[in-house]
Amino acid sequence: MNQLSNGFTLFLSLLVEAFPFLLLGVLSSGLLLLFVDERKLIATLPQNPLLGALAGSVIGFLFPVCECGNVPVARRLLLQGASAPVAIGFLLAAPTINPIVIWATWTAFRDQPEIVVLRVVFSLLIATVIGWVFSAQADLRPLLQPAVAGSMPQRFTTALRSLPAVSPQSREPYLLQSGTFLLDQPGKPLRIDTTELQTLLVASSTTAKPLPNRLQLLLENTLQELRELGGVLVLGSLVAALIQVAVPRDIILGLGQGPITSIAAMMILGGVVSICSTVDSFFALSFASTFTSGSLLAFLVFGPMIDLKGLGLMLTVFRARAVIYLLVLAAQLTFLLTLFVNLRVS
Repeated sequence: MNQLSNGFTLFLSLLVEAFPFLLLGVLSSGLLLLFVDERKLIATLPQNPLLGALAGSVIGFLFPVCECGNVPVARRLLLQGASAPVAIGFLLAAPTINPIVIWATWTAFRDQPEIVVLRVVFSLLIATVIGWVFSAQADLRPLLQPAVAGSMPQRFTTALRSLPAVSPQSREPYLLQSGTFLLDQPGKPLRIDTTELQTLLVASSTTAKPLPNRLQLLLENTLQELRELGGVLVLGSLVAALIQVAVPRDIILGLGQGPITSIAAMMILGGVVSICSTVDSFFALSFASTFTSGSLLAFLVFGPMIDLKGLGLMLTVFRARAVIYLLVLAAQLTFLLTLFVNLRVS
């Protein structure tokens, strides 16, 4: 009964701690949609995949959200035509590369400034590399959930050129074929399905709408995203609380001094505990006397990128295999970088 009470307390604490930041992320997403011309913002970002990933990774300074709020903003960027490196870079780096988290980390580790610096550097490096890796997927839609993929825009000319042309030698004349057609060039009509037609006939930007209409759209967008993401947040918080109660803390603490086992333990702990990145540095500080510096960094770098709540939220945007790619790449890079820290210190 005592464990059940502790688990319920942990569940409520995670939920109460995370929900305001989820709300902040949803509001940022709505504000980005309705009051910022995202097309101009995205147009200013570098087209080079590596530079685009780096630029996406530092956008967190403009949208200071944690790992609960970065998902709706990243989804908003994708829906407005941001490239895969930009969106992935922001998704992974925003929970750490923002002024609120950097200030909180400095407050907790003021006596160990290297922890603060390396947390920022490692987070930025990992997010940029993974975003650059995802640039190899020219069309990100196969890795996205169908609802998100179907809402992604295409440039008018790109959409036209990518659609299959109807051959003049087709067995049926054009007028006898079902579907919608546009004339690309003389003698070369193009078939357009319903999804493409909606994309090509999209209305003008919402930034041109009157302020009352934009405020109404902001409210509708906020409520819709809270319904979608709030349920996942509740489920992730519940699972995280159950695991914390089920696994004795002494087992985790016993692994703290090994250069390899300490990193593995703290990465798992960071993924399971699912503490918001704005306060996780204070949690990590409690392990500073028993765990290695590399393992503390592993917790501070890997946890905000990949935790139970974040995985659940990512699955609302990405297919499972894409989330697995993100998990594996982030885990490998975090482990290698923090292991180097441990070996150098020892």
